[in-house]
Amino acid sequence: MFTDSHCHLNYKGLVDDQAGVLARARQAGVSAMLNISTRASEWDDVIAVAEREPDVWASVGVHPHEADTHADVETETLVERARHPRVVGIGESGLDFYYDRSDRDRQRTSFRAHIAAARESGLPLIVHTRDAEADTAEILSEEMGKGAYTGVIHCFTASADFAARALELGLYISMSGIVTFKNAKDLAEVAASVPADRLLIETDSPFLAPVPHRGRPCEPAYVADTARFLAGIRGTSVEELARTTSDNFRTLFSKAA
Repeated sequence: MFTDSHCHLNYKGLVDDQAGVLARARQAGVSAMLNISTRASEWDDVIAVAEREPDVWASVGVHPHEADTHADVETETLVERARHPRVVGIGESGLDFYYDRSDRDRQRTSFRAHIAAARESGLPLIVHTRDAEADTAEILSEEMGKGAYTGVIHCFTASADFAARALELGLYISMSGIVTFKNAKDLAEVAASVPADRLLIETDSPFLAPVPHRGRPCEPAYVADTARFLAGIRGTSVEELARTTSDNFRTLFSKAA
């Protein structure tokens, strides 16, 4: 059974047919989904889905795009909301220097607040990073020196060097449908080399539909296609990859176990 470790069930493209999306996921063999929040206004709705659906879990966090408008969301706020029994992760948070939709210093401050919340709550950090490898690695390392925390680099698209640094810090790496794209050869090489006990899979739906669903809104059912591709490049069976990544999800997001 597959686990979609990162999806946005409350986003346009999924929320308008959420019951159908969930039914198709279950039919495809998806046994657990982590519904990710990106701004405080989503938290109640994201948690409500997890309360209603036994195979859906929730996160609380602020995406780096939203950092400028969430200066009031500090560690204490995140920790308080993370006490909810269906909230199993902190994020997504991190740095996005590709779009620069929020001030970079504000992104860094928000990122550190999320790391502190992960450390205090004991829940894993869900990291978004784009065009910000050096800064992300520096902050992750500095904060690990202040006290251990767990986490995952979601929708991994960075370099092999960054993957190595993340793994050295004890973090997990999650692959999305991007790894199936024809122009993602370097990423496929990284995906083939990630230790089996540190690998997760995700859709990041409704974005980034894998081959053969390109051009359509992505949904959690498609995590099975990413799993098949990964199994092929890693030289293992789909069943083994599904079992391993699902076990890894329950290890990292232990509150969901």
